[in-house]
Amino acid sequence: MSDLNTRIELALEEIRPFLKSDGGDIALVDIENHTVKVQLLGACVGCSVNQMTLKQGVELTIKKHAPEIQEVVSV
Repeated sequence: MSDLNTRIELALEEIRPFLKSDGGDIALVDIENHTVKVQLLGACVGCSVNQMTLKQGVELTIKKHAPEIQEVVSV
């Protein structure tokens, strides 16, 4: 696992408790160029605010740990 993968996994571990408290979870799918692809799981799938969570929570947390990441997208 690369240093970048490790930092992104640390970021996901940081945000995961908040997602799990609402019945959701998140999985890292891929890192391509400067984009992280994640899959929202559980209650996050049908949640009406999941895009806000993705951008305001997940993306900000990942960028804090890995500033070279430009975008986080849900696949």
